[in-house]
Amino acid sequence: MVILVGLGEKMAERFLPMYLLALGGGLWSVGLLNGLDNLLSALYSFPGGYLVEKVGTKKSLLIFNILAMTGFIIVIIIPEWQAVIAASFLFLSWTAISLPATVTIISDVLPKNKRTMGMSVHSLVRRIPMFLGPLIGGAFITALGIKTGIKIGFSVALILALVATVLQQIMITDHKNDKTESLKNSATKNPLKLWKEMPVSLKRLLVSDILVRFCEQIPYAFVVVWCMQTITNPVSAFEFGILTTVEMVTAMVVYIPVAYFADNTEKKPFVLMTFVFFTFFPLALLFTNSFTMLILAFFLRGLKEFGEPTRKTLIMELAPENRKASMFGLYYLVRDSVVSVSAFSGAFLWMISPTVNLLTAFGFGVAGTLWFAFFGTDKHGEE
Repeated sequence: MVILVGLGEKMAERFLPMYLLALGGGLWSVGLLNGLDNLLSALYSFPGGYLVEKVGTKKSLLIFNILAMTGFIIVIIIPEWQAVIAASFLFLSWTAISLPATVTIISDVLPKNKRTMGMSVHSLVRRIPMFLGPLIGGAFITALGIKTGIKIGFSVALILALVATVLQQIMITDHKNDKTESLKNSATKNPLKLWKEMPVSLKRLLVSDILVRFCEQIPYAFVVVWCMQTITNPVSAFEFGILTTVEMVTAMVVYIPVAYFADNTEKKPFVLMTFVFFTFFPLALLFTNSFTMLILAFFLRGLKEFGEPTRKTLIMELAPENRKASMFGLYYLVRDSVVSVSAFSGAFLWMISPTVNLLTAFGFGVAGTLWFAFFGTDKHGEE
């Protein structure tokens, strides 16, 4: 499911900023798209976790896939930037809304000392479509142009998502037992009530994560614009696909060894190193002006995944035992709701100058990394 839906999604989604510009949407439409990506990820995370606890993973994933496929269809049949923005409400946040279901499956089927490895394998599998998708999508755009290439990408995405939906309904089993029935009965729709149950240790992780995501999201939608338009020697769509491949392969190489050590030692150092790599990418990007230098910058960007599976595992471990899916959803609801502000402001900062955008992002990364270094913990219940 992750490979099929993800491959179709990444073939086209990574180039949406360029598509919006080609349709006449302007820079503000790019900022709006990126802001919506964060905001919708936030708003959908909590109901995603609630649905998992209420109706189970199998039915939840069916609902999530139908939403994404509807969005793909809208983009295919209506070549207007307003339609792309409207469709984004349906397809942009597939990962966010389905993530509570995915991590719940991993948490349920694996013992505690294997969960980081399980999350890392899931993250590794996710990177297969992340590096193949932009490569294939970039080839389509290079050969057929942005408008036709994007339509072809979304058409393939629709077909792959349909195949994934059929397969997951056949292969996934909802395990019904006393625990799952209790979760269905106790599932809460009230995020404020759930917030009171969030441990202080998890709230500290959340604060640092928010600051670091400001660092990531302020320039996020404009990375492709920087590479293909802004720098002295712009790259092609296919070359940008290669850069994304460099990023994803780097991430995939570090996942398994990091997971092994994180499962057998403390998790904090690995999460802290992840925040460091997040922080230095926008600074590295600022000093690139050619394809060769961009390769080095995207290698650094790939290292930001160093401890990402460890961070997700830490969220699940710090969450109360009977609230893991909904607490995971609440965490992302709060984080991405706040971070969406940075994504919306990214366009404003970029219009001042790309340098202001990238340096502001770097500043937020420094703040988040230092907060976690001094106040973060991987000890459950530590106040």
